[in-house]
Amino acid sequence: MTLSVLVPSSLVREAEDKREATRKLGYVARAAAVYSVDRLVVFDDPDGERQWGGGFVETVLRYAATPPYLRKEAFDERDELEYAGILPPLRVSAWTGSESSGSGSKRQGIVTQVGSDGRVRVNCGMQHPVSLLTPPGMEVREGERVTIRVSSRRPVRAKLVDVPLPGFDVFRGTIGGELSRDDAGYRVATSRFGTPLTASGLTDHTDRVAREGLTAVFGAPTRGLPPMLGIDPSAIGTEAALDCVPTDSTGASGRFDAWLNVIPDQGSEVVRTEEALFAALACLTLTE
Repeated sequence: MTLSVLVPSSLVREAEDKREATRKLGYVARAAAVYSVDRLVVFDDPDGERQWGGGFVETVLRYAATPPYLRKEAFDERDELEYAGILPPLRVSAWTGSESSGSGSKRQGIVTQVGSDGRVRVNCGMQHPVSLLTPPGMEVREGERVTIRVSSRRPVRAKLVDVPLPGFDVFRGTIGGELSRDDAGYRVATSRFGTPLTASGLTDHTDRVAREGLTAVFGAPTRGLPPMLGIDPSAIGTEAALDCVPTDSTGASGRFDAWLNVIPDQGSEVVRTEEALFAALACLTLTE
């Protein structure tokens, strides 16, 4: 089951400066970490961008999604990361090294050297890079991020494992491409014009998420999904609104299963994207 969240490149359109834009993206990354999101996807909304667009949004989110012990290795000095120091810590359990002396602790690593003997050197935040044997059938290249299973730190005992990386991944993509994925699951568009999410109707949604996974798409402050997708808000609730996703350059398209208003009685005129993320994921990921 995959949990995917889509946010627009215009996500920080209302930020007054780069520092505030960075802080806002930190809250988005926090939501992704708290609710164990697998894929955080930035889709293009060029008409809504102002000073900071998709390149800035993607870079800061990728940096936030990288374990602190790998950031120096993975990123050079970039203008987009001028205020990266104010990003809140995500403390993804597999990053922190908690229980790293016990069996099965997982960490991210970056391959720094590929040998001809089936071994690779990996920087995984320990005192020195470690030399590991590549599992049969697994191919890695220099610079690639991999998962390490650590059973002991002193002495170091670890192995390379062919499993998904701990934490969440950040991608650039399109709404159509993401909705057409085989693992898209329950496909939800969020909007204040959508069907109000209620206590009595919540189970129908959470059951589908538990069975199928979730792809949730969010708009930007003062610019929601309807104008991004070129539809009249009054049309939401019709079949046309579910099929409103434009075909992307690869020919991928898709449709929504529902338009949901996750804060039906909002007391503020504008709900920020990071606030909508926390509200939507808190409800839709509830379990029995």
